[in-house]
Amino acid sequence: MGMEEDPSEPYLTEPVTAESDDTAETAAEITQNLARGLGVIADTVRTLSGSAGVYRMLNRRGDALYVGKARNLKRRVTAYTQLAKLPHRLQRMVAETVAMEVVETHTEVEALLLESNLIKRLMPRFNVLLRDDKSFPYILLSDDHAVPQLTKHRGAQNREGDYFGPFASAGAVNRTITALERAFLLRSCSDAVYASRTRPCLMYQIKRCSGPCVERISAADYQDLVQQARRFLSGRSQEVQQQLGNAMEAAAEKMDYESAAVYRDRIRALAHIQSHQDINIEGIDNADVIVAHEEGGQICVQVFFFRAGRNYGNRAYFPSHDKSLASGEVLGAFIAQFYENKPVPQTILVSHRPDELSLLAEALSVKAERKIQILQPQRGAKRKLIDNALHNAREALARRVAESSSQRRLLEGLAEVFGLESTPERIEVYDNSHIQGSEPYGGMIVAGPEGFTKNAYRKFRIKDPDTVAGDDYAMMREVLTRRFKRALKEDPERSGETWPDLVLLDGGQGQLSAGTEVLADLGLGDLPIAAIAKGPDRDAGRERIFMPGKPSFMLQPRDPLLYFIQRLRDEAHRFAIGSHRAGRSKARLRSVLDDVPGIGAKRKKALLLHFGAAKAVARAGLTDLEMVEGINKTVARKIYDHFHREA
Repeated sequence: MGMEEDPSEPYLTEPVTAESDDTAETAAEITQNLARGLGVIADTVRTLSGSAGVYRMLNRRGDALYVGKARNLKRRVTAYTQLAKLPHRLQRMVAETVAMEVVETHTEVEALLLESNLIKRLMPRFNVLLRDDKSFPYILLSDDHAVPQLTKHRGAQNREGDYFGPFASAGAVNRTITALERAFLLRSCSDAVYASRTRPCLMYQIKRCSGPCVERISAADYQDLVQQARRFLSGRSQEVQQQLGNAMEAAAEKMDYESAAVYRDRIRALAHIQSHQDINIEGIDNADVIVAHEEGGQICVQVFFFRAGRNYGNRAYFPSHDKSLASGEVLGAFIAQFYENKPVPQTILVSHRPDELSLLAEALSVKAERKIQILQPQRGAKRKLIDNALHNAREALARRVAESSSQRRLLEGLAEVFGLESTPERIEVYDNSHIQGSEPYGGMIVAGPEGFTKNAYRKFRIKDPDTVAGDDYAMMREVLTRRFKRALKEDPERSGETWPDLVLLDGGQGQLSAGTEVLADLGLGDLPIAAIAKGPDRDAGRERIFMPGKPSFMLQPRDPLLYFIQRLRDEAHRFAIGSHRAGRSKARLRSVLDDVPGIGAKRKKALLLHFGAAKAVARAGLTDLEMVEGINKTVARKIYDHFHREA
């Protein structure tokens, strides 16, 4: 939620001053900006009604500064015109506001849902922000094939079948699938691979599949395995274990020890899953446990997932928020954003009462189309879950604070080495990768006080025809030119957070000269830049640092700052290499079929599945081509003529 400050919070008695603001604006400029912002808000208030809705404050670039919802738009937005009563943070927001956008809704619940959607999409910096919001993996037991498949699934759940999850990590779901394969012997191969099998694969040999592709198991017996897996994943594990135990005993009584051993191994696989998932937790069926621990102005939110009585893991989040906000405010905003694009369980257990709890529960119920409960347990088994989650949150926050402190000291050392005016908040490191000029790529990684900022990484496919293949200096010039031309176009005043405080290049004097030329040509000669060259024989620990107008130098071996610089350079190298390899793999996927007119991805796939290779398609006769699914006589003739036109 776009959390509003409680009116009982202490107010400033005077507007923001130049000394208290983080910018270099003069007092007169700040006063002018405040007056402009107040004027924009007052003009907007005149047009507002008393209905529910969502409002957005925009800066001069059109970016959203804040997204808020209101039961009464006119009353809520009017509060921003009373400058003396606004907290320091909101005074800064008003000073940056140059425009407002308003959307009316029928109810406050609709406003809350829209607000959450806009915050997730626009990431306004004055809201509580859930930055790390990757999708979660699920286990899918498909129902769109005669022989169902057991597989990991991520993304939209539009394939027919049963989904079980979410799991906190890919590792957790992979381990569970491996154990499920041993327990139920279900296939995990794709439908295309399944259709092409003529003999059992390795999965059958290592007893993780029953071999339905080559009829090593009857269709009826395979369906029994599917139903057992479905019952187990739906929470009826005791029933499945009892059934397998009875079958093992019956096989042993008949002295069919081979079958008994198979049942024994399947029971062990189920026990392995249960030991890692705390099965049958009293009073918990489908629920998420969400707790917040605050310390030193930072908050860690831990989310534990329980489905069908099983613990599917947990994940830590560190939402961006104003330090003055209470844990309940942050937790309420977190929950609203967290479930904006995820299924909501029937129960959410929390450590702190979220702000506007009843409204939040109603909004989630509307989204899920069923009743959702948000509970704050005080005793019993559910409270033990909360306490355990809080312990995990404390530990995670302590680790993060320790890492941040160490990172801050390293950044301060970096500022000293490179002669920066202040501790860098954003460092950009560049490297190139190619093999003898083929598939050349440049990579940019970003680091700061929180470590590597991976969502800010960028890759650059070298595409300038004037760039000679294998010319590392020309490649560096192209990458930096493209990066900073775009930066100037998007933020010509260099007032945003996407401008680096330090640019590091992987290379020596040549790369540095190329970089300084680009920055000078773009009028950015004041940007700090340096190059890091590997030592003789590429020895780590003997790196040489090059800076404009200064002699090169080396840091002392075993200097923590040297290791930090090596980490930055190695991460840039890893990212550039990865981009190059991905591009090379994509290029290899091109085949002679790409040049045949009228052949799209679907027909290309059908041809490759039928013939096995592009060369076989080129050699195929007209009659053979007509036998491929989706290839009619006209298309078959086009393909045949394409490969035989010179014959």
